[in-house]
Amino acid sequence: MNTTQRLQYRWAASLLLIQGALMEGLVFIGLLVLLALKIPQTTIVENADVFALPYLQENLYLMMAMSGIFAALRVLGAVGLLRNKLWGLALSIINCLVTLALMVFLLPAGLLDGLLSGTALVLLLLARFGKTPDGRPKPIF
Repeated sequence: MNTTQRLQYRWAASLLLIQGALMEGLVFIGLLVLLALKIPQTTIVENADVFALPYLQENLYLMMAMSGIFAALRVLGAVGLLRNKLWGLALSIINCLVTLALMVFLLPAGLLDGLLSGTALVLLLLARFGKTPDGRPKPIF
């Protein structure tokens, strides 16, 4: 693996770590705090418009729990990338694709998710399929 590929993988892993830990992990920790304080979901839903779709807004606590699952998978994929594991690449690509597919439903937060996941996906694909070690573009066949 050449230096450019290694740098692209590290940048992609950094973006995934930021997205997983800060954007999604903190939401899950917020859910734990809300549950510990015994704050009902209706109180939060009445005072905050988080999602554009009413169904997602009404099930805010479930969405926050799902955010914890996405955070764990995203951080796990990023760690796999940093350790140069092929499963980390596969998991990270799957995470990025799923996030890009779901970002439309998760507006307005989906915009930043899409930006981070899209950038990470482009970096991953460029590192894997971009150029040969001598600098020439990799052919399709």
